[in-house]
Amino acid sequence: MNMMNITRFLFLIFVAAGFVLVPQSPVDAQQCIPLFNGTSLDGWTTLDGKPVTKGWEVVDGVLHLNVARGRAGDIVTDREYGDFILCFEWKIAPGGNNGVKYRVRKYGKRTLGCEYQMIDDDGYKVKLPPTGSTGALYDLYEPSPAKVLNPVGQFNRSRIVVCGNRIEHWLNGRLIVVAHVGSAEWQRRVAASKFAKVPGFGENHDGRIMLTDHNSDVWYRSIELTPLHVVQHGSQVAVRGRRRGIFKRLLRRRH
Repeated sequence: MNMMNITRFLFLIFVAAGFVLVPQSPVDAQQCIPLFNGTSLDGWTTLDGKPVTKGWEVVDGVLHLNVARGRAGDIVTDREYGDFILCFEWKIAPGGNNGVKYRVRKYGKRTLGCEYQMIDDDGYKVKLPPTGSTGALYDLYEPSPAKVLNPVGQFNRSRIVVCGNRIEHWLNGRLIVVAHVGSAEWQRRVAASKFAKVPGFGENHDGRIMLTDHNSDVWYRSIELTPLHVVQHGSQVAVRGRRRGIFKRLLRRRH
């Protein structure tokens, strides 16, 4: 992935919208956090906070949900994240279905979150609605028809950007979903979805990252998260004079 391009993209988006990205203490905004170290499941737990001991395995630096070993269950990060860029590579088996969830938290007895859908668009067992296809914000926002999805069995590159109320899904270098949490459009879509009876769905700022187990083999590699700290327009004057220098430093670090 080209992290320099990520930073340039964010610079244009947030300057235009009146946002400024600044370091998040104690983690610098340009310090990528590897959520998967390529050797173990350190940093991941089961939903009840226990170590991951079955189903999920690491083979040749790749995280694999092996359904032949029995139902493993969803796994989550051992800490919560707020605003971030999450980059990861993934592939699924023929007919497969899985997803990456974020802003994951408890809603009563249920653990829910916004989901980046990953599925065999052409080979799944039933015809998919647009909001159920790969790259969708599941059951809420359909991906752009301009998306480019690699054939089943090949790795795809995905990116989730969560910044304030703005959510973006990227697939293989293309922006395919933009959503604004809490907007009239968001509320309309939630009301028409399976989350209609979940008060405040997706409106929490912080939450865990989840890798789902939908009983399909899935492989992940290069899972990296960059925390972001966003200063809204009202605080912009305090950093206006520093903005260009900040972003020059960010671009140098990304390169």
